[in-house]
Amino acid sequence: MDLFNESLVVVGRVFTILPLLLIVTLFMGKRSIGELPVFDFMIILTLGSVTGADIAEPNVHHLPIAVAIVALGVLQRLVSQWSIVSRRFGKMVTFEPTVVFYNGKFLVHQLKKIRYSLDNVLQMLREKDIFDLAEIEMAIIEANGRLTVLKKSAQQPVTRQDLQVQTASTGISLPVIVEGKIYPDALKYRERDEEWLLQELKKRGVAVEDVFLATLNRQNELLLFEKQPNNLQQIPPVQH
Repeated sequence: MDLFNESLVVVGRVFTILPLLLIVTLFMGKRSIGELPVFDFMIILTLGSVTGADIAEPNVHHLPIAVAIVALGVLQRLVSQWSIVSRRFGKMVTFEPTVVFYNGKFLVHQLKKIRYSLDNVLQMLREKDIFDLAEIEMAIIEANGRLTVLKKSAQQPVTRQDLQVQTASTGISLPVIVEGKIYPDALKYRERDEEWLLQELKKRGVAVEDVFLATLNRQNELLLFEKQPNNLQQIPPVQH
């Protein structure tokens, strides 16, 4: 097969396989696009690989690829339906929600279990417009990897607005210690130094190496989170 004919075959496959892929994806439903649980992610990844192989390899038989795409769509739909019918099966093919922050404390052992770094969580909190950890009651990494946050009742914006209570913003809380390492630049920005920080830690009976995270807000209020590899506080049993 010469180059021209191969190009025609590729173009023909693009115009036949992509509409089929669109139909199958719509058949699978919004859930596969909007949430991407583990199994749905695997299906979409496989669909992409199969479709790419069909388009890029003119020597590959076209019909079996089309059958594979339809079969993958049907399999995803069956698994989704079965997950709804059987909660036990649904838990087997996805992750459980994981509480990573509760009652004013980072649950370090929970973060390690799901292999999330502190930087990951802080970024996700900023994406939720949360710049001061003192506002949080609980934070959960959901099964799809997204972060859900429950704010403290005093921080609920609707109650503040309804009561017409005017409060000064604490501004962004800057990390001054991350996993036992002091950040001098953040201290300097808040017009503080390491000596002041060490004195504050001494008052609280905490060593630098035992600090998981420490932040300073605009009022220079120090918020401490200690390393707790064996945290024994009871965690709410959050389910799907």
